[in-house]
Amino acid sequence: MSRLAIRLLTLAAFSMALATAPVITSVYAAPDSDAPAPPAKGKKKKSSQAAPSSEYAAFASGYRTAYATIYDHHDYASAIAQLQALGHDDSAAVANLIGYSYRKLGDYKLSQVWYERALRADPSHVKTWQYYGLWQVEQGNREQAQYHLNRIAQLVGTNSEEYRSLAEAIDKPPGTGLVY
Repeated sequence: MSRLAIRLLTLAAFSMALATAPVITSVYAAPDSDAPAPPAKGKKKKSSQAAPSSEYAAFASGYRTAYATIYDHHDYASAIAQLQALGHDDSAAVANLIGYSYRKLGDYKLSQVWYERALRADPSHVKTWQYYGLWQVEQGNREQAQYHLNRIAQLVGTNSEEYRSLAEAIDKPPGTGLVY
């Protein structure tokens, strides 16, 4: 093959890789996009069963649909119904998104209930610590928000998007029209 042909093929392959690569954008409060495993009900499956079950596939599809309803369409009421229809309110990721949706609807009491439920399900769920910390900032509870920030630092360090997002919110002066 000639050098020109090799260069053209390399350029074409590089161009295709760039065209199909995901676009990375800066998101202030980055959502938890991966569908979590639903909480186990009853017996555990054998580890030899590598393929996801049809129950998990249905759960993951429903979770992604609700996720898109929240972050792409900003239809929080519909997302709450979709998430509750999954039947896995005891999943930290599901409860966190329900709490987030209630917060975006302005129902801070219900939002708090769901964030606390998410943390009971998984005290290490970083995204809940972040979102609940943002809730604390919106409520004017900066000391509590700082506690949430410290928990994130303990769990994943200070270089995570969750830490940076909450730290930035805490650093803003009160009453500056915080929207997260």
